[in-house]
Amino acid sequence: MSGNGTTAGDDPLQTAIWRLRSRACWADAAALLPPQGPAASLQRAGLLVERCLYTERGWEEAEDALRMAEAQARTDEERGAAACERGQLAYAATLHGVRDRADEARAALGRAAALIPPGAAGRALLDFRRGLLAENLARSPQAARAAYRRAHAAATAHSDPLLLSFTWRHLAGLALREGELAEARHGFAESLRIREELGYLVGTAPALASLADTEAEPEASRLREEARRLYRLLGGVPTWLARQLAPPAPGAATA
Repeated sequence: MSGNGTTAGDDPLQTAIWRLRSRACWADAAALLPPQGPAASLQRAGLLVERCLYTERGWEEAEDALRMAEAQARTDEERGAAACERGQLAYAATLHGVRDRADEARAALGRAAALIPPGAAGRALLDFRRGLLAENLARSPQAARAAYRRAHAAATAHSDPLLLSFTWRHLAGLALREGELAEARHGFAESLRIREELGYLVGTAPALASLADTEAEPEASRLREEARRLYRLLGGVPTWLARQLAPPAPGAATA
């Protein structure tokens, strides 16, 4: 989920992978990676796990890639990164109702926390994912906010703008649920700005839809229509955005 996008100094292979990933072509991106090596195996697993979260399919391929990454990991940080992906896959399966793997998700992220030292680059993503579990599985917004803030600070320190777009978005979501409209609007706007600057197309429609929830008409409708256009362009990805983008029923009252 982390990544810096396409800057001038990027490795050509990583630039190509980023462009495919940002356009919801995770399998094509994974196919560009070398078949062996801990780093390549971890990145392949991360791409295919992300595909599961966005598309609700490809579970077996992600499991296979994850087992390979776990088998090839040699250092504590590599083992911790693989455990972090294991936790994310279990979280995604639980979130989408494929199978309840909440205990596995918690155990895997706990294992990752024991392996990835404080201050390491991978800690930011781990803290963010622990926040997702707290927010969406444990229903603990206070714990989620604390984890997102740690991830936000670490992503800033390690110059990971894509992860910052996620922490801004989720902190804004918590603020919106608490009625802090100005704070929510600012966070959603920052998330959208970063994603547009990075060219993270698959994440732009959700950012537009979330910002629309904080705006008055006609701006809210304009943002949602732009989100629908991108959603259709990517073939209905992310799948979970469909409910948020559904047009109001004919005759329904609008505020």
